[in-house]
Amino acid sequence: MNEKNLDYLSNQIKLTGFGENHAEELKDKIQKQTPEFIIFHQQDYGKDNVVASLQFRKSAETDMYFFNRYSLLLKNDQHPDTLKQTFFINAKESNITLKEGYNLMSGRSVHKTMTTKEGEKYQAWLQLDFKNTDAHGNFKIKQYPAYSLDLEKTLAKYPIKELGEENFKTRLIESLERGNRQSVTLAESGKEQKVFIEASPQYKSLNFYDIDMKRVNSQSLLEKQNDGVTQKQDAKKESLKAGADDEAEPAKPTQKNNRRKGQRVG
Repeated sequence: MNEKNLDYLSNQIKLTGFGENHAEELKDKIQKQTPEFIIFHQQDYGKDNVVASLQFRKSAETDMYFFNRYSLLLKNDQHPDTLKQTFFINAKESNITLKEGYNLMSGRSVHKTMTTKEGEKYQAWLQLDFKNTDAHGNFKIKQYPAYSLDLEKTLAKYPIKELGEENFKTRLIESLERGNRQSVTLAESGKEQKVFIEASPQYKSLNFYDIDMKRVNSQSLLEKQNDGVTQKQDAKKESLKAGADDEAEPAKPTQKNNRRKGQRVG
């Protein structure tokens, strides 16, 4: 058995998000030297159940095996029928991980490094098109340019309490780029509200959800924040004006007083 090939495939499985629990099964299947084989993996995300089938094929010329693709089956309350999608593995690219695949199938967007046919790298947001499939029954993948959504600038528009922590901001951006729905705290007018956010490059914005996972209008959040800023500015102006009025000007001497002063001086 090709030990280097086994180590390479084990690491590839790990990096794609399927963990290290399939090492023995992978070794057993390679030792049997069958032309191809499948390893199954099950993962739950909250109430959502995901079953993955990892597909391996043996080279026709050597004893090496290749991890070619994996298929996901997603079952949840959002879709009455089980969703299926196949993601292909490319050794020269940053492949879609298990969690990213789940996020895509949940309707969210993922930020990835892509490669053109000419071998040039570029950044893009990916999202599944649930209205269109290819010849193999896979949902087509829509791409949006990386500049469609600048997460750092967009996040700064909202009163997110945790953005004051630099390390949290970095982790938050990385999590949103992986397609995760992330919990944050909105702090406005002395009140705090827990919400969940996700990236929406199609509309160059963020999607907001309350603690019951119901959509919240992001525009109303912006308007509330702007109203709060305006009220604070108006209050500050009124305070400054009142302070200016309280400063009494020195009284000017009357004409009578001037004459008296003149008499005493003379």
